[in-house]
Amino acid sequence: MDRWKRCWKRLRLPLMFAQTVLIILIITMILVIGGVYVLAAIGIVEDTSIRHVPLLIFALVSVLVGTVLAVVASRVPLRPVQRIMDAIDAIADGNYGVRLDLGGIEEFRTLSVKFNHMAQELESVEMLRSDFVNTFSHEFKTPIVSIRGFARALKWDDLTPEEREEYLDIIISESERLSELASHVLYLSKLEKQTILTDKQSFDLTEQLRLVIALLHSRMAEKKLELQFDCGEYFIKGNAEMLKQVWINLLDNAIKFSPEAGTVTVSLSREGDTLVCTVSNNGPAIPADKAGHIFEKFYQADTSHATKGNGLGLPMVQKIVQLHDGTVRLKCSDEQHTTFEVRLPGLQEGEN
Repeated sequence: MDRWKRCWKRLRLPLMFAQTVLIILIITMILVIGGVYVLAAIGIVEDTSIRHVPLLIFALVSVLVGTVLAVVASRVPLRPVQRIMDAIDAIADGNYGVRLDLGGIEEFRTLSVKFNHMAQELESVEMLRSDFVNTFSHEFKTPIVSIRGFARALKWDDLTPEEREEYLDIIISESERLSELASHVLYLSKLEKQTILTDKQSFDLTEQLRLVIALLHSRMAEKKLELQFDCGEYFIKGNAEMLKQVWINLLDNAIKFSPEAGTVTVSLSREGDTLVCTVSNNGPAIPADKAGHIFEKFYQADTSHATKGNGLGLPMVQKIVQLHDGTVRLKCSDEQHTTFEVRLPGLQEGEN
């Protein structure tokens, strides 16, 4: 049955083409015969010429032969169309590695290039989706396994009070990690569905940066970090709560990857109607082969996972900045400094 379906599928286009040719031939034959009748009626040609039976037989045989030839001949020019249909079916079945090389006329070559580009993009998206699912599962499974293991250990009768306290602290810590991960995933999912920025207001961006720095001051003090703060007074129109998350994530990353007694630098300047904010630290450089992936969900340049994180902070930063019609990028990363740059429109004139 499948074999007949495949045969019918391959013959369907030639038959449709032949059907079109048949209709054209029939219409042409009717017009020719009708024209001869008209010419005979007005005396231009003799009436007997149209009533000649061999002429009608010849016309019918010509139509049939022409249709058969159309079915056979149409398979050659329609072969690229059939290949395109087969490739589309392969893509629909999940085979994103299929590629086309139609050759022939320029239009077919252009179509091949565009189709292959589409297939390559779909293949990349599928790989990212697969990696996302695997990493997401790993990030959730790890704290759950840890919580389960230490919860079972608490049932042992020979635990010392110190061990019991330690296990409880680990369970609390892993629970908080799991809760934070779930909150970040939900928040990022909400951001990805949002296309219009709401709750826009004019606010003091410099003061917001000061508050974020104060919020993270204790973490900076733990690592004895030096803060360099170079910011004029600037007001901007945007969603204050969202932008607060941008500075928290960027500054948290700078603190996290700074060495003991290192330096964190925050600067805010103006370029025309655009505010430019940079956050720098003098921690280890991000390798060039990993720099292009840092804004992907769950991606962590530190493959050893020695530092806390879930790879969702920078994707959230990017989405929030995009909602504000701005840009964020890794400006530079070497052995001396790693600098992130955020550019935001919406500077409020007369308030800086």
